[in-house]
Amino acid sequence: MGFNLAQLLVRSARAYPHQPALGLGDTVIANYAQLAARVAGLAGALASRLGLKTGERVALVMRNCPQYVEALFACWHAGFAAVPINGKLHPRELEFILADSAARACFVTAEHAEAVSSLCGTVLALAHIVVIDVGTADYARLAGAAPVAAAERALEDVAWLFYTSGTTGRPKGVMITHRNLMAMTLGYFADVDAIAPGDSILHAAPMSHGSGIYILPHVAHAAVNVAPESGGFEPDEVYALIRRWPGASMFAAPTMVKRLVDHPEDSDTANLKTIVYGGGPMYVEECRRALARLGNKLVQIYGQGESPMTITALGRQLHADTAHPRYLQRLASVGLPQIGMEVRVGDAEDRALPDGEIGEVMVRGDAVMRGYWQNERATAETLRGGWLHTGDLGSLDEDGFLTLRDRSKDVIISGGSNIYPREVEEVLLRHAAVSEVSVVGELDREWGENVIAFIVPKAGVRPDTAELDRLCLDHIARFKRPKRYELIDALPKNMTGKVLKTELRRWLAEHRSAAEGA
Repeated sequence: MGFNLAQLLVRSARAYPHQPALGLGDTVIANYAQLAARVAGLAGALASRLGLKTGERVALVMRNCPQYVEALFACWHAGFAAVPINGKLHPRELEFILADSAARACFVTAEHAEAVSSLCGTVLALAHIVVIDVGTADYARLAGAAPVAAAERALEDVAWLFYTSGTTGRPKGVMITHRNLMAMTLGYFADVDAIAPGDSILHAAPMSHGSGIYILPHVAHAAVNVAPESGGFEPDEVYALIRRWPGASMFAAPTMVKRLVDHPEDSDTANLKTIVYGGGPMYVEECRRALARLGNKLVQIYGQGESPMTITALGRQLHADTAHPRYLQRLASVGLPQIGMEVRVGDAEDRALPDGEIGEVMVRGDAVMRGYWQNERATAETLRGGWLHTGDLGSLDEDGFLTLRDRSKDVIISGGSNIYPREVEEVLLRHAAVSEVSVVGELDREWGENVIAFIVPKAGVRPDTAELDRLCLDHIARFKRPKRYELIDALPKNMTGKVLKTELRRWLAEHRSAAEGA
């Protein structure tokens, strides 16, 4: 069966041509008729002028801006797979993703142009870099090209190739298909929020990740996608945008919600319709504070790159059901399986566990990825038995609510960004004075978690903190650098030699409690 996500834009442009489609700050910069025409022209230029073929990959290394929507839909309209990449990544990380995906072209905003251009000699497939800022002559010519009809695509064709690191330390490309993203879109309407023409979504979180995925349901129902002029999250700017744009929604990491609640401005939030939060733990008390400050406008989702934004949801009605005897327990959960998704908690043999018992969270449904790009072994392991094995530990209660207990993959989530310990550990082990290292997350009410590195020095030497920082900055993104280095004599291990990260986390928690009690 054929379907191209680009048809969502074509449909809205025909039905609501004069509705605002793109906003920058407080200004409308395109309506739906204009957006659809620019997308169709850009798609035609990618094929005719740049010579790209159906199914090839096109990367996006961009800050948040309205043109992100144009570039993303142009990729789909032309029949390509989009590869959105976090612009904060280290050049070596960018190089790996561009090379592994064999991206033929890359859209960049001006601040990323130099970093990506420097990789053209080493990323063999990369033939074209398009600087996409408004006013750039090359981009204007491409977007003004003769429009073409949307390419025919199959539901199982890859639409979004999302790179998520794993316990091996090497990023894996998650193949998200047109079917997967259509299922996400329908699931949004069913379990997350209703959208009407003229509503808006404020993209203060990265459009290369969850906020960008939510472009789709908002285009499908002719809402306006708004990028802050800062290109990111600033509480005072967000409050100003809420005052400007009616029916405003946004996706936010819990740390972002906390910063909005803590902001001293007593702002009018009448236009705020919904904040969808996820990507890390939200403390119950902080959730209650947010409800008190913002009103009943919170929806929680749980997902991961392999099933984006689509595993469970805790809707606003459940956030408001304070009379329920297990209200606080439900508020601490990640909600119910989204419609069309099955969630199971399994044991080591993948057998379903009874309610209340902790095991691995397993998922299946139309939103689950096709597999990992050029990695059949990882695909077979993660999708064994027809279920996505999330690597997260959780339990289901008698009402079907899922509560996450731990992340078995030891992912650290800081400020809404995933940080994978082994990736940091491998860098630190390059230092001549480091014998062993283990990286864990320490709870932090501002950032969610901080990266802490436990280091066993080689005999007779002491690693210099500044040198360790420099080593990290030379190889990985700044936000992955450890906040602190703890030097210890030996790492705690079990009988097989596996490092017991739970012991390290317990040590951090105990020392934090002692410090707070002093």
